[in-house]
Amino acid sequence: MLLKNLAFFFLNLLLLNLTVSASEAGFIYNGFPGANLKLDGVASITSDGLLKLTNSTKHIMGHAFHPSPFNFRNSSDGKIFSFSTTFVFAIVPADVGNGGQGIAFFISRTTDLSNALPNSYLGLLNSNNNGNRTNHIFAVELDTINSPKFDDIDNNHVGIDINSLISNNSHTAGYYADDTGLFNKLTLISGKAMQVWVDYDGEKMQVNVTISPLGIPKPSKPLLSSTVDLSTVLLETMYVGFSSSTGTVMAAYYVLGWSFKMNGIAQEFDYSKLPSLPRTRPKGRIIVAAVFFVVRRRIKFAELLEDWEVEYGPHRFMYKDLFKATNGFKDNELLGTGGFGSVYKGVLPTSKMEVAVKRVSHESRQGMKEFVAEIVSLGRLRHRNLVQLLGYCRRKGELLLVYDFMPNCSLDKYLYDRTKPTLDWDRRFQIIKGVASGLLYLHEEWEQVVIHRDIKASNVLLDSEMNGRLGDFGLARLSDHGTDPQTTHVAGTLGYLAPELVRTGKATTLTDVFAFGAFILEVACGRRPVEQRAQDEHVLMVDWVVENWHKGSILNTLDSRLGQVYMVNEAEMVLNLGLLCSHPLPSARPSMRQVMQYLDGDVPLPELSPAYMRFTDLALLQHHGFDDRLTSDPSSVSTVSLLSGGR
Repeated sequence: MLLKNLAFFFLNLLLLNLTVSASEAGFIYNGFPGANLKLDGVASITSDGLLKLTNSTKHIMGHAFHPSPFNFRNSSDGKIFSFSTTFVFAIVPADVGNGGQGIAFFISRTTDLSNALPNSYLGLLNSNNNGNRTNHIFAVELDTINSPKFDDIDNNHVGIDINSLISNNSHTAGYYADDTGLFNKLTLISGKAMQVWVDYDGEKMQVNVTISPLGIPKPSKPLLSSTVDLSTVLLETMYVGFSSSTGTVMAAYYVLGWSFKMNGIAQEFDYSKLPSLPRTRPKGRIIVAAVFFVVRRRIKFAELLEDWEVEYGPHRFMYKDLFKATNGFKDNELLGTGGFGSVYKGVLPTSKMEVAVKRVSHESRQGMKEFVAEIVSLGRLRHRNLVQLLGYCRRKGELLLVYDFMPNCSLDKYLYDRTKPTLDWDRRFQIIKGVASGLLYLHEEWEQVVIHRDIKASNVLLDSEMNGRLGDFGLARLSDHGTDPQTTHVAGTLGYLAPELVRTGKATTLTDVFAFGAFILEVACGRRPVEQRAQDEHVLMVDWVVENWHKGSILNTLDSRLGQVYMVNEAEMVLNLGLLCSHPLPSARPSMRQVMQYLDGDVPLPELSPAYMRFTDLALLQHHGFDDRLTSDPSSVSTVSLLSGGR
């Protein structure tokens, strides 16, 4: 028994020693000649011993990992160990003053980042997983682009990231001098070597990030200091590494040295052993050849670029990339053509991401600077029922808008193209609810009020799971909550235009609600809002539905292809909601929040007044200048005759 107990004691002592050894592990690289790192993407180790994460190529990324994972968690109490790292880096831009996207030190559960994207995603995440708790990524970013979609503070900052490219804390790059206490700004893309320290105190759960020019001792006051509980982020074993990417603006990212330590302070470098950065000034002949090459390509792919667009770097696509993505905008890549331009399918050459590229007229009814600013702002919209607007490109006489690609095309194809399968009632109802949810987000839940101004079936795209996503924000306008949107001209599509919009030209959230009402009826009835019967005769779908509602036969307006396979109460509610939303009097229309309550069944839909037909004709008469024809019986004049031009 004594021998057994002694054996058990020594076994536990051995396991304890192994755990302590693992938790105190570390390494130091004074340069990387012969270093055993795990590299992917375009990352490489140069003959001079530099770790080169990216080269001067657009839309690429590179990763470098320590080959073995580290134990970050105490197995006895589950607490995260303290750790410390320091590294020397440099960003050498291809063009003076402009460079790349950024570099990040990060801790990850995996070395497989093949699904990550370059550009503003820094090669760490993508548009689908950004912000997910399951990412298990801690990063310190050195970001050289101002990305509004990630709430960046400027185009030269340091940030602490937890599972997302939206930093928990960030600060303009620089350091606090020990002698004066003053803040000294650093330019990350200066091409000069700088040193970064990242220290995590597991007991205090505090992250400190410090940066200074190479050769200046570590400042006593960190640039960033945040309380961060990493217990939900770091697993027991994790990898440490670097990630970098480029976008439309290019730069080479170098790491000159790297030191890391668990439960201790990272070892300082022997600066005399660090490799030198390459010279950046090419010789005369190379300059001449490069200029000739650039000029020739710029003639082929000439596009506008003004000073104010520099801050929109992540959202600006190069024309040549979109040209390649769409095979030169060939007809066989054409997805559709509308009144505002043609849409092409494309595959971005580097990321292989599928996109839809819309070519529209360069003309706009407001200054181009303001127009692009709104496009970039709209690119920050994030909702499962909105098509993601990725960015734009300007070239000569046209503007190109880039969206996520929706594989199942637009909803109108399934309503009017008899070669497409018929959508059943459940799918139609879910599409209506999805678009309503997206509109509620635009009107009330985003940081600004977004008025779409062109809601219709052809602007609702279907994703791979046939979910409805409202797209085409080319006409959308922004305003602050609590203010009146400043639109002064009519925009939209006949049949979806609210009466007051035709008269005043002023778009509001309620004019969007009117269009949504016409959209509801279009989806439920399988009919276009305006149909031409004869050369001078037009039939308004709303009139037709109102007439059947008045007769008590509103269900007769449902798409005949549905047969009898639908829920009667639900179908009646949807049709009545379409009439309520498309009411000619703005004050009678519900808000999108109320619409969602009706669709979710949280609030019963109010009954339409029997005087609805009278209100319809009265409002249309007033808005179309027929006041002289108002009588005690305004319903005697049909809306059909009014909108078809008859007086």
